[in-house]
Amino acid sequence: MKFKTLAAVLSLPALVLLAQPAAAEIRAHTLKFTAQNQKGHPQVMGMEKFAEILEKKSGGKITARLFPGGVLGGDVQTISAMQGGTVEMSVMNAGLLAGLSRDFGLVDLPFLFDSPKQADAVMDGAFGKLLADQLPEKGLVGLGYWELGFRNLTNNRRPVAKAEDIAGLKIRVVQTPVLIDLFGALGANPVPMPYPEVYTALETGTVDGQENPFANILSAKFYEVQKHVAVTRHVYNPQIVLISKKTWDKLNDEERKVIQEAAAEARDFQRTASRAQEAEALAEIKAKGMQVTEFPPAELDKLREKAKPVVEKHAAAASPASFKVLQDELAKTRAK
Repeated sequence: MKFKTLAAVLSLPALVLLAQPAAAEIRAHTLKFTAQNQKGHPQVMGMEKFAEILEKKSGGKITARLFPGGVLGGDVQTISAMQGGTVEMSVMNAGLLAGLSRDFGLVDLPFLFDSPKQADAVMDGAFGKLLADQLPEKGLVGLGYWELGFRNLTNNRRPVAKAEDIAGLKIRVVQTPVLIDLFGALGANPVPMPYPEVYTALETGTVDGQENPFANILSAKFYEVQKHVAVTRHVYNPQIVLISKKTWDKLNDEERKVIQEAAAEARDFQRTASRAQEAEALAEIKAKGMQVTEFPPAELDKLREKAKPVVEKHAAAASPASFKVLQDELAKTRAK
């Protein structure tokens, strides 16, 4: 008696089924997710939406534990903690990663973007991918870009209605080379400082002012210690959502997939929330008593002129190929 082969015993559909690898099972994980802004800020609203989506997509197995308000340390400390694997996730100004790759400094170039829509197209396209591709060798993985918005200048000494009014002011800036150089070029005394320390520095007079989007000015209650805000819109801040590569490497494909999908869905929600809050935040800042100065076009042109050497310096410091990709992507958005 001849034994039948396995192929003869099993039907073709069964063979096909056997040939398929079993789907990776989602396991239990808790991800510490930190940011500098307070609850109620669009950045934190995005984190909350991400946590909600992630829990649903993972069947409750992967949870994001949120730490807003800089309670786990400033951004620079957080980058180090993610590289070491002690903090799993964060969202922060993309330009803060210029210390890891100078190409990230390009996103902080003054007057780079004309609108949030243009920034979305550039950061979600080839340029944003080029930046994210540089991160794994630095111990980080980029999950996408959210937004903080256009930065504006506040101070407690005088109204700033023209470019020359900035001269001599001691201004807290983000710890990025571009913003330090920009305010130096504008005649101010830039003071790089972690975000959680800014309110106290303003309150004590350690610095005269700072620069941030309206939502930050409102949520951090800077209106309590600042009198004047000038609508300069000098820099637009894309935010990058990051996960520790040490954490990422421990995840299977299915776990990575649901985290990436949750970050993308939360991105769309976060951007919408941020843009909706901009006008509301400005109105509330005014209601709180801050004096708001709109910069005339001629004065904005003066700011752009003063900023040109900064643009040239930091564009030259980045990879020429990366700067070309950025220019090409900007040109595409302007051609539409």
